[in-house]
Amino acid sequence: MGARIDPVPVSSFYLDISGKITGLFRECAGLGSESEIITQLVAGPSGQQVLLKIPGAVKFDNIVLKRGVTNDMQIWEWRKLVEDGKVNQARMNGTITMFDQENNSIAEWTFENAWPCKVSGPTLNSGNNEIAVEELHIAHEGMKREKV
Repeated sequence: MGARIDPVPVSSFYLDISGKITGLFRECAGLGSESEIITQLVAGPSGQQVLLKIPGAVKFDNIVLKRGVTNDMQIWEWRKLVEDGKVNQARMNGTITMFDQENNSIAEWTFENAWPCKVSGPTLNSGNNEIAVEELHIAHEGMKREKV
């Protein structure tokens, strides 16, 4: 057996979209892919029916990032490109880097042809003692985990 490697507590996620849109986020989801499953009934060697499961089209999850609201307008301006019909201008490649509590990079995911499919502001309630959070959803056409 190899040496034991313990998982590391996560502190933050850094988003870099072609060097134009950057920022730290406190939550990140959607770093994955899945294949559709095609089922096919075939005859086995002795004539019995066998159900095959074959990988179909690959689908990538939308990336969802959350952070506290600041005066930074980059993600809202990026989303405005899509709202104005400038999707080709909005499409960019990006990277999400995960950091531990000592700000060491732990993992990195790169993705291609990304564009902001949704941006939402915080739910405002002055009675709560919470940070206002905004959310960014990113559609893309491919992702891979990189070695750090």
